[in-house]
Amino acid sequence: MKFAGTVILYNPLENLKENILSYLPYLDKLYIIDNSLTSHKKILPKSSKIEYYWQEKNLGIAAALNFACQKSLQDGYSFLLTMDQDSKFLNQDIVKLLEFVKNNDCQNIGIISPYHDILTKNLKSNNQLEHPLEVMTSGNLLNLAIYQKVGQFNEDLFIDCVDTWMCLNIKKNGYDIVQLNDISLKHQLGNATLKKIFGKTIICSNHEPIRRYYMMRNTLYVTKYFEHDFPKYCQYLKKVQRHQMIIVLFEQAGFKKFRYMLQGRKDFKKGIKGKYQH
Repeated sequence: MKFAGTVILYNPLENLKENILSYLPYLDKLYIIDNSLTSHKKILPKSSKIEYYWQEKNLGIAAALNFACQKSLQDGYSFLLTMDQDSKFLNQDIVKLLEFVKNNDCQNIGIISPYHDILTKNLKSNNQLEHPLEVMTSGNLLNLAIYQKVGQFNEDLFIDCVDTWMCLNIKKNGYDIVQLNDISLKHQLGNATLKKIFGKTIICSNHEPIRRYYMMRNTLYVTKYFEHDFPKYCQYLKKVQRHQMIIVLFEQAGFKKFRYMLQGRKDFKKGIKGKYQH
């Protein structure tokens, strides 16, 4: 069985090449979609496996993922590894991920995911295999046959909650998501730090104000669409955003982030979608 992969670039940092080399040797093809305003082809590893596409503008995460999915299908691949530019596999764990697909019946599994090693995530359980409702996009093997059945990534969201929408859509259509806890993916989520406020330790992700806009707006779109299928989880997602409106006030440029979150709520009520235009 052959595997394709994709990584979406947007103004990547210096460790990009190192990250790519943690999974490139195990893939048959890697589609690199560059959403940056300037090309980064010169800093990529030299490999005949790489197909590089510079978009010359930011198309958003969802559109870039759909582009890679279509390329993979055209080239005859059944599974696509989806990576963030700031993620890498540890200890050749990607081999275990690929072996799971080779050795198991995955026709009803939409996504096979590793455990994401990030500061903001709870400790993993002792179970080797779990069936979560959603997982982050990075490090996942996406079953392209199921992608074709349930529909593409939602480009109306542009960025943020793109993974949530796809996961809930997979579950809504009766397919499974599997997380393998013995496989770890190192992922940098924002610039997360721990702060002690009023004697309580909280996690500040320190995302940029514009990201806060998308997180708020798109969470509301996701919860509106899926609230009848997953009512408790949608209530939880909205509760998280309400808490984040307080937490951002303790981050740098906190009031600006708060205003962007308010704008996200306003634009949701107006039905505004896609790239932020203000």
